[in-house]
Amino acid sequence: MNFATDFARRIRPSVSAELAAAGWHEQRGNADLAARHLERAHILGQASTIEHVRVHAAMLGWALRQRSVRELLGQAWRLAGAALKTWLWVPWGNTGMSNVSGFRPMPVPPELRQLIAAAHHRPGTR
Repeated sequence: MNFATDFARRIRPSVSAELAAAGWHEQRGNADLAARHLERAHILGQASTIEHVRVHAAMLGWALRQRSVRELLGQAWRLAGAALKTWLWVPWGNTGMSNVSGFRPMPVPPELRQLIAAAHHRPGTR
């Protein structure tokens, strides 16, 4: 199996949980908390092209619903970058929203670091 595909398959449930939490909070009128969960989903999924693109598509939808032109424009270029450049380089820990540079590495929260490490683990190896 392809290691990148294995990682995507293993991290997807964690990314999906954060996206679901974002949707739940947004439906209840808490756009800021929804954005925090989108950022967490981004940190988790940014090492997988498919998950990275999926999160930026969700962020783009959020920006549209919030009527944030700045975020919408930021997500449009980030979505293209995620599709084309994830395999090459990602700024680890970057939250993915337009309030930070798309090139700035950031600290990864410990609980997310553990989920990422577990998703990278190959069964049968140490």
